[in-house]
Amino acid sequence: MRALAALSRFVGNTFALWVLVFACLAFLQPQWFIALKVAIVPLLGLVMFGMGLTLKLDDFAALARQPWRVALGVVAHFVIMPGMAWLLCQVFHLPAEIAVGVILVGCCPSGTASNVMVWLSKGDLALAVAIAAVTTLLAPLLTPTLIWFLASAWLPVSFMDMFWSILQLVMLPIVLGVLAQKLLGARVQTAVQVLPLVSVVSIVMIVCAVVAASQAKIAESGLLIMAVVILHNSFGYLLGYMTGKLCKLPLAQRKSLALEVGMQNSGLGAALAAAHFSPLAAVPSALFSVWHNISGALLSTWFRRMEEPAGVEAEGKPVSQ
Repeated sequence: MRALAALSRFVGNTFALWVLVFACLAFLQPQWFIALKVAIVPLLGLVMFGMGLTLKLDDFAALARQPWRVALGVVAHFVIMPGMAWLLCQVFHLPAEIAVGVILVGCCPSGTASNVMVWLSKGDLALAVAIAAVTTLLAPLLTPTLIWFLASAWLPVSFMDMFWSILQLVMLPIVLGVLAQKLLGARVQTAVQVLPLVSVVSIVMIVCAVVAASQAKIAESGLLIMAVVILHNSFGYLLGYMTGKLCKLPLAQRKSLALEVGMQNSGLGAALAAAHFSPLAAVPSALFSVWHNISGALLSTWFRRMEEPAGVEAEGKPVSQ
């Protein structure tokens, strides 16, 4: 079991590498992975179930300690990323299916890897966990609402169909995970140790399925989609960080806002796009999954070297003399 846990940690720490390698492989040999398309929804459910296994009531203690900061992160996430997605679609005059895919990933909750990146960056992990949990819990309502509002100009969007999909894809697995944790107690810890391995394998398989199904379209317009994805993700980081700075948050919490705003649950985006639109609409989510794990790792490494200026304490107030 120790060897499996060690393998799980290694795979989790090299997440971006595996996503990149297998995405390239799926592009070069799509026939090897095309059959995985039917597994997208169950795989995402498995990832969300694992998230439920790790959620504890203590994770929401930050809501009581600093509710306005959690609210700031949640509002920033659901304003900046959908708004920036819509703006990029207008600027680049994206085709309908690609535009819907970009908006869809922009309307998803915080990414499953964002908390790891915050921890690596020496950010405020408690705040990050609270923001990620709240955005995920609000997703069944806010994600379809925002997609309907922003994407209906390109393609028909059914709010209710998407609402029920997110309940099944996100809420039900998370609730089952939390219940399993409560009922099984310490016995769950064995499973939790291998969750990074399960999550990485699941998300890599989702990305492979989407890339394989859309290989021809990616070859045709992949560079344009990738450019939009990189800009979307980068502006998310920048505007998330600047939101924290404008609100005079300490450095650790600005790091958390940047990563929680800029990183999306792209697995959910891919699953929703494949279920309600087309494989091409899922491509922005697949490329986002590849890119944000690379950019998140790079940004967290840079953030790790940043420290609060002398004379400023953790809560952002001058140190008393």
